[in-house]
Amino acid sequence: MSEDSNHETTLRQRLDALVGKPLGGPSVAPDPVNQPMIRHWVTALEDGNPVYTNPELAARSRFGGIVAPPLMLQTWTMATPKLAGIAERGGSPVELVGESPLTVLDEAGFTAILATNSEFEIVRYLRLGETVTATAVIDSVSDEKRTRMGRGHFVTWITTYYAHAAGLSRDEQGEVVGRQLFRVFKFRVDDGARP
Repeated sequence: MSEDSNHETTLRQRLDALVGKPLGGPSVAPDPVNQPMIRHWVTALEDGNPVYTNPELAARSRFGGIVAPPLMLQTWTMATPKLAGIAERGGSPVELVGESPLTVLDEAGFTAILATNSEFEIVRYLRLGETVTATAVIDSVSDEKRTRMGRGHFVTWITTYYAHAAGLSRDEQGEVVGRQLFRVFKFRVDDGARP
């Protein structure tokens, strides 16, 4: 067996060992679901649905009050980007801590990253005052693929989002309000890759 084959086998074994494992620790929203953030979101996306911003109309809706747009789910727990060193991290807005497929692939030279797709499953809408927490688990890591961008691996994780009512301890599990499948391509830019 060649040295390259041994290296690939070791890399594959390390990646396989991380499937099913958490991707970092739980994320906790720094702020509860609130009207100003909802207003910024709907303004940016030109979403005029009154259940997001009009208390009187929202009260008469099936929700009985203001709710957050469902695809805002991810925004409540997103980490504040750290701009210093972002280029060195391949564009990642946060520093990766601990062993994960992302750090293992970085070590192996697959330092560039490209988000490829995201799918949401919404269990229920969030209400004002709820606090969101999230846990992410590695779902899969592909074998090495050659693409126009270069050679790399597709890494997929699933994040489960929980809502905690005002006053509920963030240590408690909370109620599942949604899930998100997120996939990135971690790659090495090849000399033969097209820009």
